[in-house]
Amino acid sequence: MKIAMALTLAVPAIFFAEAGRTADAPVVVTSIKPVHSLVSAIMQGVGTPELIVDGAASPHTYNMKPSNARALQNAKVVFWVGPGLEAFLEKPLEAIGSDAVVAELDKAPGLTKLKFREGGAFEPHYDGDHDDADHHDSDGHDHADADHDHAHGAFDTHLWLDPQNAKAMAAEITTTLVAADPANALTYQANAKTLDDKLDALDKEITGIVSPVKDKPFIVFHDAYQYFENRYHVRVAGSITVSPETIPGAERIAEIHKKVGELGATCVFAEPQFQPRLVDVVIEGTKAKAGVLDPEAATLDAGPDLYFDLMHGIANSMKDCLSRES
Repeated sequence: MKIAMALTLAVPAIFFAEAGRTADAPVVVTSIKPVHSLVSAIMQGVGTPELIVDGAASPHTYNMKPSNARALQNAKVVFWVGPGLEAFLEKPLEAIGSDAVVAELDKAPGLTKLKFREGGAFEPHYDGDHDDADHHDSDGHDHADADHDHAHGAFDTHLWLDPQNAKAMAAEITTTLVAADPANALTYQANAKTLDDKLDALDKEITGIVSPVKDKPFIVFHDAYQYFENRYHVRVAGSITVSPETIPGAERIAEIHKKVGELGATCVFAEPQFQPRLVDVVIEGTKAKAGVLDPEAATLDAGPDLYFDLMHGIANSMKDCLSRES
């Protein structure tokens, strides 16, 4: 009798446990930490995506590892920004099996895209004939048509530095996962709604953090912050280098050093992966202070919270440096 009663009680428990369990997760591979973070948030309760550019590595200078190639070969879904950012992935993605879905997030509907800048305090871009081609967005910022010359393509690919772009990317991620793995569609969609609300809240938080210092000009290591600047109206006055693959020469360093003085730049920001000593040279003899910004999350642990830590980190670093008294 006791055994029968135990079995009777156990059956409903087993039934409900099975009913609450999601189907097996597909193998999902992501390129960089910000993308991995968004995908991780949407896949919570289903599985954990794999990450290619981990640790302090940068997509600008990354070399594929054998383990990365194996991950791609096993993938059912791959998320990347696109060839403008992760050029190292172009050929490997062409070689993976036809069964894999490859989602290029720089093609997500609803993205704000900004062309590369030229002129002013920023390093000029030229086409093959060295003719300038200026473009302007609705805020009056200068942009360059860099189809012919820039290593990153026609537009700035640091798209995630605007939470509204992150929302557009998350929507594309959700659509892709639901199509590839309909068994877990409800979980993906519920997680996407939670993420969407959190991104809206983050947007308001960042506005509040940087608002007191948004009118103070500063210099960045490379021109990666247009989307943050465009969204929050902070004053990025120039960059030490446009492309981090290219080490600036003495003439460029001298030019930026002069600009720091002329513009009254309050801070010059390095990045964790790239030569902070160049920043020391640029600010030498000026009243500007040195800070660090981490647009690709080199110093952060991968996971669903990374995107929020990344954006808070940039905002707080700007506020802290730009608030310091000379």
